Amino acid sequence: MQSSVVMPPVVSRILLPVDGSEHARRAAEAAIQIASEYKASLLIVSVVSPPAFFISGPVGAPADLTDYYRLETEDASSAVNSVAELAKQAGVSVTSQILRPGKSVVEAIVEFASDEKVDLIVIGTRGLGGFRKMLLGSVSSGVISHAHCSVLVVR
Repeated sequence: MQSSVVMPPVVSRILLPVDGSEHARRAAEAAIQIASEYKASLLIVSVVSPPAFFISGPVGAPADLTDYYRLETEDASSAVNSVAELAKQAGVSVTSQILRPGKSVVEAIVEFASDEKVDLIVIGTRGLGGFRKMLLGSVSSGVISHAHCSVLVVR
C-alpha cells in the first residue's frame, strides 16, 4: 500500500492590508502568527483612496484635496507602522507600503498581491465604521473574488 504525505502549502510571502480597524488588528495578529510559523515575509499595505464625495468651491474650480490626502496618508502610515512594529517584535521580516491608487481599493490590493507574487492575503472582514464601513466591508469580498492566491478572512 502506497502512502501519500500531504505537505502544507508553501507560504513565503503574505500580504496584509490594514486600515486601523479592529478587524484589521485581528487579521494582523493572524498574519503575524502565520508568518512566524512559516518563516514567511509579511508585506503590510494601507490604501489611501480618493474621497467618496467632496464639496468643491465655485462651479468649475478644482477641489483642493491636499489636506484630505495628507490626513489619510498619516492615518494609513500610523496603521501600517503599528502593525509592522508588532511583526518585528515577533521576529517576522516586514516591508510596508502606502498605496494611492487611481483605481478601487480592491484593485489596488489585488494588483499589488499579483505584482509582489504573494502566496496568501490575510484581511479583516470589515473596515472602519460609518459610511466607510460600507465601502471597506466590500473590500474583503472583492479581494476574495479577484485575488490570484488564497485569501484568509479574519473575523
